[in-house]
Amino acid sequence: MHVTKYNASGNDFVIFHTFKEFDASTLARKLCHRQEGVGADGLIVLLPNSVCDFKWQFYNSDGSEASMCGNGTRACAHYAYHNGLAKEKMTFLTGAGVISSTVDGNMVETQLTQPQILSDIFEEMGFVWHFVDTGVPHLVTFADTADVFDKDIARQMRYKYNTNVNFAYIKDEDLHVRTYERGVEDETLACGTGMAASFYCAFLQGLVASTVRVYPKSQEELYLKMDEGNLYFKGEVHRVFETDIELSYF
Repeated sequence: MHVTKYNASGNDFVIFHTFKEFDASTLARKLCHRQEGVGADGLIVLLPNSVCDFKWQFYNSDGSEASMCGNGTRACAHYAYHNGLAKEKMTFLTGAGVISSTVDGNMVETQLTQPQILSDIFEEMGFVWHFVDTGVPHLVTFADTADVFDKDIARQMRYKYNTNVNFAYIKDEDLHVRTYERGVEDETLACGTGMAASFYCAFLQGLVASTVRVYPKSQEELYLKMDEGNLYFKGEVHRVFETDIELSYF
């Protein structure tokens, strides 16, 4: 079996394409294992689709399926282009809907799904929370510094609301975001939909302009913008390696 390892702003993924759809949850857990597998935050399987260039199945490292992953969309778009599955401008079907991506070298821009506000702003555990869906649900709170990130609080909020949890802060007009990811069950180096959710909430509150630089924990520079009501996410991705694996091992 041939697989490719990708890194998108600190989020890493194992990607392959196939013509037959199957439940890859067990395979995802094994491939994503950091010691016994390839090691990744998620597994992306690309499949044929009659309407779009392709569709995907996305699995978190614990084997659970997710509707969307912002960094994953950019990684799989780069993979699809370089494997002849799509042209530079493409569409593909996710659990959250149709995604559009454009590949320009290692830079990939994705038009994300339309954000949805899930509740009114509320206060809990000493923080003010915004609850939105940018393909998957996210809680967002704004802090003064990145040091405010509290993994224990993030974990409690994650399980209470079955969501991802983001601590964001704004410095010199740039947005900084740290995310506790559902399905990984820990803080990750980056989360695309988490950065998008934080940007969307900040934009609605008038805290940032319609285009911003955003930095996750990995400190890679990415870009988010609102344009005519659409949300765009842009940044570099890197193909780390390709390899053949023995399925009998897994």
